[in-house]
Amino acid sequence: MQWQGQALTPLNPDTAFNGYICANVVHALAQLGVFQHLTAERTLDVPSFCATNTLDTAVFRALVRAAGSFGYLDVHGDRVQATALSEDVARALGFFTWGVGGYHDIFANAAPVARGDRRFRVDLERDEAMVALGSAQADTALMRHILDEEIAGIDFRTLVDLGAGVSERISRLVKDRPGSRGIGIDISRPATVLAHETVARHGLSGTVQPVCADVLDILFKDHQVDGGDEADVVMSFMFLHDLLADPGRREEVIPRLRKSFPEARVFLLADTTIRPRTEGEDSRLPVFSSGFELAHALMGVPIHTREEYERLFERGGMHLRRTVPFGAPYTYLFVLEAS
Repeated sequence: MQWQGQALTPLNPDTAFNGYICANVVHALAQLGVFQHLTAERTLDVPSFCATNTLDTAVFRALVRAAGSFGYLDVHGDRVQATALSEDVARALGFFTWGVGGYHDIFANAAPVARGDRRFRVDLERDEAMVALGSAQADTALMRHILDEEIAGIDFRTLVDLGAGVSERISRLVKDRPGSRGIGIDISRPATVLAHETVARHGLSGTVQPVCADVLDILFKDHQVDGGDEADVVMSFMFLHDLLADPGRREEVIPRLRKSFPEARVFLLADTTIRPRTEGEDSRLPVFSSGFELAHALMGVPIHTREEYERLFERGGMHLRRTVPFGAPYTYLFVLEAS
């Protein structure tokens, strides 16, 4: 499968600047619930919406007018309706939450990072809660149905999600499999706080356990997670590149995953890969790829090709059942068996 984008390159200055403003407007309207409202109601009345949500009417009108100029809303006075583009963006909101909400400080500080004046995790951070929320939104819109097809034929009683974010995915899967339990592990305290809310909303308190922990401590420092030694299936989504960031222990990650979860026979590991570059390639960019690659370069986190992942799994003693295109551009779900 190849992902074909619609962003023509080279981007002229008008397109580039307006695209930057548009991305921020889309993120703001998503946070305010505009796209969700239009999906449900089809029409939005500005004064009524502002009164209901206690919004500054002048600021909201400015956001709506800007969105209208970009073609994302159809605006006639106080009456706002969706357009074809706003229906498209509703499916892609996770990318905007991830990029604008989660990585705005990283992108804004690219020059200081290049000069060595600032460093990720030293005096520069991403918004972990927004990254987790964006990942959950993308999962719901683009990946859920693919994962459901793959996991339908897999038996499990204890499911572990590494880098679980707000635990939306693992809550849904456990809820759909009566008698099972889940453990959602994430390093981010803000994401784990949201995860407890997610679990409670699904009525799974005591069945799905969010755990705030560094997965690298589990792999390399023998940190124990209650119930982890009983896991049948281990999942990881858009997180494997973080585990592989240290080249000195990269080759040990897969063997240690197997050791840390000794009863797991199936591993579902998904990640975004480097977008292949070929001579004479079409000059249309897909959503997400350029942002993913640049963000990780600024953070000093290496990312990998599909082929590099597949070779790494083989060297680590995993049998690759299949590689499945997984919703977002150049993102794959690797279905693996512990051999």
